[in-house]
Amino acid sequence: MDWYVIHAKPRQEHRALLNLETQGYECYLPQRAVQKLRRGVLEVQQEALFPRYLFICLDASQSGKSWSPIRSTLGVSRLLTFGNEPARVDPRLIELLREREQFVPEAAARLHQQGDRVRIIDGPFAGLEAIYEMDDGESRAMVLIELLSRPTKLTLALASLHKTTT
Repeated sequence: MDWYVIHAKPRQEHRALLNLETQGYECYLPQRAVQKLRRGVLEVQQEALFPRYLFICLDASQSGKSWSPIRSTLGVSRLLTFGNEPARVDPRLIELLREREQFVPEAAARLHQQGDRVRIIDGPFAGLEAIYEMDDGESRAMVLIELLSRPTKLTLALASLHKTTT
């Protein structure tokens, strides 16, 4: 039995996992906790560690389960290949990922980190850039803006901040 890589359709890793497991395949989808802002409320959600990819354990021998249903499984785009060979994954990598998920008490990846540049998208300061300082309660954040040539601390709703790329 070897591990291979499945390429899922966009945002359908969980659907592919469920449908493959229903068909009797052993699969693994590494996940991580992430902070998300939904309807103005900060939530911790699980998301795929490798978006659009999951792992499947298959028997390459003639007596193994057929691979053909994989292609037509809902949520699956294809079995990842290099040329004509399916992309094989070292089982030690799967073990390492599983151990890390189980034994590393990992805090959720934060929506904003201290020092991130953010743009204020609503309110009286809409359109201004700021520097994220820290969370201030469940749905607020403290930021620094430059006002009258001086850094000024402001407390704003998390929903009114958007991370900038520069």
